[in-house]
Amino acid sequence: MHGEMIRFAANGGTAPGYLVGPDSGKGGPGLVLLQEWWGLVDHIKDVADRFAAAGFVVLAPDLYDGQQTKSPDQAAKMFMALRIGEAAKDIRGAARHLLARADVSPKRVGVLGFCMGGQLALYAGQEYPGEFGAVVDFYGVHPNVPIDPAKVKVPVQLHFGKRDTSVPEPTARELVERLSQSSAEVDAHFYEADHAFFNDTRPEVHDRAAADQAWNRSVDFLKKHLR
Repeated sequence: MHGEMIRFAANGGTAPGYLVGPDSGKGGPGLVLLQEWWGLVDHIKDVADRFAAAGFVVLAPDLYDGQQTKSPDQAAKMFMALRIGEAAKDIRGAARHLLARADVSPKRVGVLGFCMGGQLALYAGQEYPGEFGAVVDFYGVHPNVPIDPAKVKVPVQLHFGKRDTSVPEPTARELVERLSQSSAEVDAHFYEADHAFFNDTRPEVHDRAAADQAWNRSVDFLKKHLR
């Protein structure tokens, strides 16, 4: 499997992203994969590779345009400086790039993200239902990304940690309840885990059992709705 950095059309110009597809060459449905607040780091590229091995053509847009960090303080600054409208256009551009590719078959695209990317994934499903057929949100949080559950009509899967202080369980359950009133399908899961439990490069929060379960659920959900 060989991934590569590309530039794709977005927002009247181009944007960078990491593209990878299945080794089989047969292609598959598309998936836009959205980063955490650290940037488009190797962990996200590794996750993209894993989804490609599972049969998806994956594009992870670099929403920070080359910037990345291991410092929580610097990540917080980059997170808050992100221009949400521009990021959303890049995400839509990524979906359109995938839809135009011959190896994306069927012509269906999902969006999945972690932390900041999880909130952006939900926002993308809300704003661009014509591009996205399914959303997977891992513990999404961003104070500047407005979510209106009444506008979310696409199938949504959500993963939350019960020990997450960034997205407390009552807040997450309220979101799930509100989404359930409008979305085509809401599949929510809560784990005895912390925020960022999926990130295996952070041993202080990673929970392998929860991550494995969430991975299997995500793959099954996306394949169900993007076939």
